[in-house]
Parts: sequence; structure tokens; C-alpha cells
Amino acid sequence: MEYISVSEFAELHGISQRTVRNYCATGKIEGVLLIGKTWSIPRDAELPKRKSGKRRLMPLLAVLRREKEAGLKGGIYHRTQIDLTYNSNYIEGSRLTHEQTRYIFETNTIGFEGESIRIDDIIETTNHFRCIDFIIERAEERLTEKIIKELHKMLKANTSDSRKEWFAVGEYKHLPNEVGGNETTAPENVHSEMQALLKEYNSIKQKSLENIIDLHQRFECIHPFQDGNGRVGRLIMFKECLANGYVPFIITDELKMFYYRGLQQWNNIRGYLLDTCLTAQDNYKTLLDYFRIEY
Repeated sequence: MEYISVSEFAELHGISQRTVRNYCATGKIEGVLLIGKTWSIPRDAELPKRKSGKRRLMPLLAVLRREKEAGLKGGIYHRTQIDLTYNSNYIEGSRLTHEQTRYIFETNTIGFEGESIRIDDIIETTNHFRCIDFIIERAEERLTEKIIKELHKMLKANTSDSRKEWFAVGEYKHLPNEVGGNETTAPENVHSEMQALLKEYNSIKQKSLENIIDLHQRFECIHPFQDGNGRVGRLIMFKECLANGYVPFIITDELKMFYYRGLQQWNNIRGYLLDTCLTAQDNYKTLLDYFRIEY
């Protein structure tokens, strides 16, 4: 039997090397051999197939909903609210610390002494908590422009931006913008491009993790809102992972530069962003292991 390397198998099937190694380690590819620390894969080995039929409610989603309704502290819902909100806001320039974010969530008060805190950072933090509740409640709903706009409206409500007529909270941008020095979709074309993106995405019956990440990258390239695109985009990714039975993930500050590189290089080397997201997923799996939640 002829064997090939992880990199050769990844190139042959158009997936990342990390994904291939995960398949090998979990026994999802038949006939693989581990020689030292290197996997050898039969050249004619097939990619693992997704199970057909209706997917049962993801255990994590069930736990998140249960803990949310009960107002349980110290569980995975509590931890997810704090970690996802802190990291997603921090990437976008929030000055609140992880502990300050925790304090706001746990006490619904501010209570910081000896330092100046931007009001918008506090408002957007509490708004982000509401956004997470929203995606947990409506995780399994078909992704639509209405849901995406509702997330943006919720995130930016009562901020200083919401008082600017040109900002358009909960609506697509009115003025051109850019991200990372790169041009984005012109305001007059946003609606048609978002429609096309969602139509293509929703037509996929069995969505892969790569499909979800591709949706995110293309959403960020369109950059449909005046501001808040990164946070809304990451909330959408989290929602779609829950909807499709994948362990979601949180992009932390430590992964930020790899995440940005992956977004920029997606059309050339998908492995950069895939590997970053899989690393973030591994980190979240560690939390699920601690809380003894199946995945």
C-alpha cells in the first residue's frame, strides 16, 4: 500500500494539515500509521463523511440555554459570557480588563476606582452580553440579514455612535470604510452582496466548519456596517457553530495577529485561519472538559 504525508493528503483534499492530523488522531481516517510523531496515510484513504439525518440538539447549546434560564453562576454560560465579551471587545480596542468585564457581568454595576473608563466600553460590554443571549436563544434559526442587523443594533444601542445620524445603527453603512488598509464593499452594493453571500451559505445542507469560517471571512471583507463588524462577525461564527453541531471558539488576544493574517490570506492559504480557529476551538474544548460537557 502506498502512503502519503499529512501535507500531501491536505493538499490533495484542499483542507488544512491540522484538520488532517485531528482526523488521524481521532481515528476518522482508516489505515493510518503513526511512525514516531509522523502520520502516514494511505493514498486512497477517504475523507471522513458527515453523519446524515437531523442533528440532535448540541449538548453545549442545551447547557447554555439551561444555565442562562436558571441564572446559574460559575458554569460554562457564565464563563462564555465573560471570555467572549472581553476578548471580542478587547480586539477592537476596549480598555476594560477581563476582571472588569467579569465584575460588570456578575454585579451589573461598574464600581471601578482610580481610573478613567470610556462610557462606550461599558455600554458595549453590557450590550455584548445581550448579543450572546440572543445567539444562544436563536442559534438554530436560519441566518438572515434581519438577524445580523438585529445583532448590530443590539451591540451599538445607546453608544455615542447611536447619536450620529450618519452612523446607521442596525442598518448597513452609509459611508465607505476600509479594514486593515483594504477597501471594502461600497455602501450601495452591501445589500446585494450580503444577499448573495447568505443565499450561497444557506444553500449548503451540511455546513462544515470551513464553510462557517469562509462565511466569516467574506462577511468581514464586505464590512457591511460602519463599525462593529468584527464583533458581529465573531458572534455570527459562534452562533453558526452552535447551530451546526461544532464546538465554537473564542479568538483571544494571543491569537489576534494570527487571526488577522488568516483573514487576509484566506483566498491564498486557508490553513492560516483554519489552524488559528482550530487552536481557539481546542482552548474552548478544555473548558468543556472541565465542565464535563460532551462534544
